[in-house]
Amino acid sequence: MRVGRIPYINCYPVYGAVDRGLVPLAGDLVDGVPTTLNRMMGDGSLDVSVVSAVEYARDWERYLLLPDLAISCDGAVRSVMLFSTVPAIHLGGKDVLVSRSSMTSVHLLELLFEHVWSARPNFLPGDAEASDLRRSEAETVPVARLVIGDAALMLLSGAIASPYEYVYDLGAEWKAWTGLPFVFAVWVAQRTANTQQALSVHASLIESRNWGLQHLDVLAAQAHISTGVPASECLQYLSGLDYGLSYPHLGGLTEFYRRLTLAGKVAPGRLAFLSAA
Repeated sequence: MRVGRIPYINCYPVYGAVDRGLVPLAGDLVDGVPTTLNRMMGDGSLDVSVVSAVEYARDWERYLLLPDLAISCDGAVRSVMLFSTVPAIHLGGKDVLVSRSSMTSVHLLELLFEHVWSARPNFLPGDAEASDLRRSEAETVPVARLVIGDAALMLLSGAIASPYEYVYDLGAEWKAWTGLPFVFAVWVAQRTANTQQALSVHASLIESRNWGLQHLDVLAAQAHISTGVPASECLQYLSGLDYGLSYPHLGGLTEFYRRLTLAGKVAPGRLAFLSAA
């Protein structure tokens, strides 16, 4: 089995025990940013992977959700952020750079601009990994930019210098708007994948996730080394995420899908889970 993994620190709790050899995984790990893993699942070159929530909605007939496994927040997420030199309500007609790395975050931002901030900016795809932000420090600062993953956490903490006065946490904005949690990523298997092998991978990821949630301090120390963000802030960040898929989180996910369907971003679909039956 080929198993996709996002190299951001928000995946450390799911893969930490696997990486340390504490939990066996019957598969080969393949790293990639969310859009890369989405594409690889779409072309069949991965069997199981974490993918953007939008990728499941876009091609749900191809995938089965792995139960009780997701990356979610119930309020602030701290790693999906809009940074701006002016208030969001004043960004109408202005260029907003959006990360190429996650379509879920871009679609969420579009919904927030339409329904919360009542502004219509020009969305321009751009690169916003940490290395890109460091390279662009000497260049002209965009009026606003959507940054996700480790780079967002690094900008927020000051590990990368930020020229932006206004900062919006998209998880917190969604919560204030809808009252619901938000699911950014889910784990899926190809419907064509061997069921027993997929179940084995799922069981390993759940066991590794459970270890990770009990050792967040260890993972926060690792995240500090990787990003330069203080370990205390990494611990706060990881502790604020939810790695299950509870009824409230499913409610947030289906509400996001409902709004995307109404906006014509995805076709109507349904949730289907990997089952041992």
